Amino acid sequence: MLIATESIQLAPASAQLIPEPWVTVGSKDSTLTYGVGVKIFDFGAEIGTGSGGSTGVDVLKFFSLPFVSPYAGLGIYGDKGVAYSGGVHFTPPGNTFFGLGYHSVRGVNGQIGIKF
Repeated sequence: MLIATESIQLAPASAQLIPEPWVTVGSKDSTLTYGVGVKIFDFGAEIGTGSGGSTGVDVLKFFSLPFVSPYAGLGIYGDKGVAYSGGVHFTPPGNTFFGLGYHSVRGVNGQIGIKF
């Protein structure tokens, strides 16, 4: 009787239902802006506060490539109305990622996040 054994290696799927949260800090018109976001699959949501205290939410679409994920988004910000954003997340090996972006209400911003 011959018994064959194989080594099974489990690796995480490239698209998981594990959220990737981040924080963002930026500047627009000499005002500090900030927000928090989360990405699941290739979609994200971000809540932030911009110049003049305008607070809102954005829906983001990511385009995942190896080590980099460009994104574009639309949002609603109180008295500012519709906002648009775009940028890129860089995903080096490890449990963190970082990004750079522009938001029409919150200005130029940087992001840092955690991968679980």
